[in-house]
Amino acid sequence: MFLRRLAFLFLASTTTVLSAQVQHAFFRVTLGPEFKEPVSGRLLVFIESGSGAKEIDADPFAPTPVYVAAKEVSSLSPGASVDIDVDELAYPGGFSTLKPGDYEVQALLDTQHTYNYSGRGAGDLISKVTPLAQWTPGHGEEPSLTLTSEAQGRPEKPSYGAGYDRSAHREDFTSPSLSRFFGRPVQVQAWVVLPPGYSEHPKEHYPTVYWTHGFTGTLAAAHGYGASIYSRMDRKLMPPMIWVMLSEAWTTGTHEFADSVNDGPWGEALTKEFIPYLESKYRMDAKTSGRFLTGHSSGGWATLQLQVNYPKVFGGTWSTSPDPSDFHDFTGVDLYAPHANLYHRPDGSAYPLVRDHGKVEATIEQFAKLERVLGDYGGQFGSFDWVFSPRGGDGRPLPMFNRDTGDIDPKVVDYWRDHWDLAHIVQTDWANRGKDLRGKIHLYVGTADTFYLDGAAHKFEAVLRGLNADPHFTYIPDRTHFDLYWKGDDHGALFDEIAGQMYAVARPGAKR
Repeated sequence: MFLRRLAFLFLASTTTVLSAQVQHAFFRVTLGPEFKEPVSGRLLVFIESGSGAKEIDADPFAPTPVYVAAKEVSSLSPGASVDIDVDELAYPGGFSTLKPGDYEVQALLDTQHTYNYSGRGAGDLISKVTPLAQWTPGHGEEPSLTLTSEAQGRPEKPSYGAGYDRSAHREDFTSPSLSRFFGRPVQVQAWVVLPPGYSEHPKEHYPTVYWTHGFTGTLAAAHGYGASIYSRMDRKLMPPMIWVMLSEAWTTGTHEFADSVNDGPWGEALTKEFIPYLESKYRMDAKTSGRFLTGHSSGGWATLQLQVNYPKVFGGTWSTSPDPSDFHDFTGVDLYAPHANLYHRPDGSAYPLVRDHGKVEATIEQFAKLERVLGDYGGQFGSFDWVFSPRGGDGRPLPMFNRDTGDIDPKVVDYWRDHWDLAHIVQTDWANRGKDLRGKIHLYVGTADTFYLDGAAHKFEAVLRGLNADPHFTYIPDRTHFDLYWKGDDHGALFDEIAGQMYAVARPGAKR
């Protein structure tokens, strides 16, 4: 969850609608003649005070305030221009609210509508950073920017050494169920990482771990995590197992491998199609006691819900810092409270979202209103709606809360509760799921989790203990969302502990 830039954390204002008395400012953006085809996308204009920046972009903890304005652009031809009202849809306020001074500005055309998920990427068009000396909003000529270059993405498959390159196999599996849902071919994508010695022991079968990334993760990132896993197995820090590094990135954010009415039947595609395909191709244990789940953040929630919803398929989940598993504590907010509001407590104070130990760095309102400017798709709260919400009459998910006021829609929350509140689901359906879930839920979270996710974990654990479910919850003192796996200088040490526990289930009594 939220593993990305959280720009503008240090801005106090969250106003996006200017008063009628303020004259709106406009910027002109031109598509350079070096491009040969018309382009479309979400046009973003960033502005900050100062000078000398190589690019202006979202930065999670930078103290320099950045303002951003947005506009959807369709079929902009080379050499043509478009005017953007930088006060109409802007965060944390319209550009006309800025004081006169020295600024610099940059435009970006988000051609794939992925900026809200992963920032600027391959195919996005960008302008040079342009200084605005002694700029006064609404005075002088309209500032002009030209999109002149294309952003370059990172290589999808960098080399991590000959051993790993031989052991990592990319799988692009066309899912029948997902393809039927969307009316076009849709693939489940993953890197399958075979343990060192796999080819030298042709009769050996291995336990299999299904891992998935957090918010902003990609298939390329999964490949990089797989390299770390392979290295730890090669150094005998972890037992030999097959790791399937799943991508859950989707156009709407992360699909969480949920069977969603909006995002499609990803859980079904994984468990009924992809896993049988893999088990026919690789020497996997191919039984419940040899299939395990783990993931961090949004990946932590995905693996929790897979274990809850497919308890006969998997032999246990080891989920770390998962998104809220009990909606009585949705990053600090009780979604079921009367007149619940995601932005403000009953006393009017703001609900925080991001903390650095005791210091609050951003509120839910700031984050949600920034997300709205950056785009309709791919943001964290929008992703929750796409996974959790019922579908509206326009074919899009019903929003759980009003982005202007923060007011929560109780009817939508009722749907969230019945379908995706994991604590509620296990409590109301324990008679059917209990014998296959008991002892299989393991969860790790820091007591200083950056996004307050330890609160929901405590509530989920209390429900499981009340059911005599034998839960295994570990709260690591003073750890945040980002250093949970650390032990000294080793930033992946928790993987060793998790893998050891999995192996003990698959090979009870075996010596490593």
